[in-house]
Amino acid sequence: MNDGATRACAECAGLARENRALAARLAAIENKAAALESELAKAQKNSANSSKRPSSDIVKPPRDGKAQGRRKKRRKAGGQPGHARHERPAFTDDQIDQTREHTLDVCPDCGGLLTPTDEVSRVVQQVEIVRAPVKITEHRALVCRCRRCRTTHFARLPAAVVRAGLTGPRLTALVAYLKGACHCSFSTVRKFLRDVVGVTISRGHLRNLCGKVERGLTPAYDELLADLPRQPRLNIDETGHKERGQALWTWCFRAPLFTLFKISPSRGSDVLLDVLGAEFDGVLGCDYFSAYRKYMRLNQNALVQFCLAHLIRDVKFLVEHPDSRNRAYGRRVLDKLRAMFSLIHRRDKLSARDFAGELEDAGNEVWAEATYRVPRTPEAENLAKRFHAHGESYLRFITTPGIEPTNNLAEQAIRFVVLDRHVTQGTRGVAGRRWSERIWTAIATCAQQGRSVFQFLERTIRAVFAGKAPPSLLFSDTS
Repeated sequence: MNDGATRACAECAGLARENRALAARLAAIENKAAALESELAKAQKNSANSSKRPSSDIVKPPRDGKAQGRRKKRRKAGGQPGHARHERPAFTDDQIDQTREHTLDVCPDCGGLLTPTDEVSRVVQQVEIVRAPVKITEHRALVCRCRRCRTTHFARLPAAVVRAGLTGPRLTALVAYLKGACHCSFSTVRKFLRDVVGVTISRGHLRNLCGKVERGLTPAYDELLADLPRQPRLNIDETGHKERGQALWTWCFRAPLFTLFKISPSRGSDVLLDVLGAEFDGVLGCDYFSAYRKYMRLNQNALVQFCLAHLIRDVKFLVEHPDSRNRAYGRRVLDKLRAMFSLIHRRDKLSARDFAGELEDAGNEVWAEATYRVPRTPEAENLAKRFHAHGESYLRFITTPGIEPTNNLAEQAIRFVVLDRHVTQGTRGVAGRRWSERIWTAIATCAQQGRSVFQFLERTIRAVFAGKAPPSLLFSDTS
């Protein structure tokens, strides 16, 4: 081989090495760009495309194209055109304590004498609180002396009076209502009683009153807790808070006729095993959190309906992803999901048979689109694997009557707890946890059943003071 050929071979080898180096560098750059795109997509998550809280969106700048001067025109506050007018019903005659008639003696135009007619009067019904909206009763145990043996005896006070102490049942129920249903602190309750009701009660005594109510609610709470494993379907959600630096979790169990809250230091499947047991054979409506999936493995009898609203947010994350492959895949799946929900909204216009058939077809189309032509990206493959593993649990509402496709029932019920936690700063000990569990359960269940929570609290505390069994929170108890 001559020198020219040798030099040519050496140059070819050098070019090959340079080409491999450039290819390796390009691959590294592409991997780095893909990782940066993934991190950027995660940083752009919000409450619309993930399970993040809506409050986390407050600090984010407006999206492109939605500057201050180009925002969509918002509708006016108040009643909307075409909506039926809502008016408070008038008080009945037996509810009116006093009636005052206002008349005219002379005509304001000509000065002539006026006489009343039989035409309908103009009526304004006015409600006012009395100056002292309390009744103070002094119970005296008289001292009696026996004429025969000269022994002194004190008369016995009624047991209900002794158990009640300073405050009667209605005032005790009012304190519990203000503390639990109105998110008031003990200082706020104390000021209200002092300035409005005209009674001064210490914060420590107010805490003792809530303790009495908590003990009165315990039998009804335990009854619901024991009834949970027998429910045909439950919607479950959980939210966290801190207690003296310790992480706690409030679990919400919403049954068809009642709602129960339980505070636990764990967010794992052990809470579900403790509350529902390993033999629960109903349907659980929940999100895709790992604790519920582990409970599915531990309890083969339980059926699960994963929340489709959470799934849609995850799909929207793909639709807004920087990678065009994820965007195309996400749009295809989202279109099928929207078509299915459009059908659900039109169910009243279809016969039961036609709706069931079309809904099953729509579910199959969602499943097929989520598992067909999946791009080779981690985000898309993760969603496809989820459908391969638990697709049936996302579409169980199609074949199981009475099951909601979303977990909105539990999320709406637990919203009150989140508000109360932010206002009252959570719990401070075991007694606070017990109070919160029971009062939240009573408030949510009474609202679910259309009952007055204040009247239920009053009935409960009257039974406690009288030494009787407190009322039940089960809907069957209407006495």
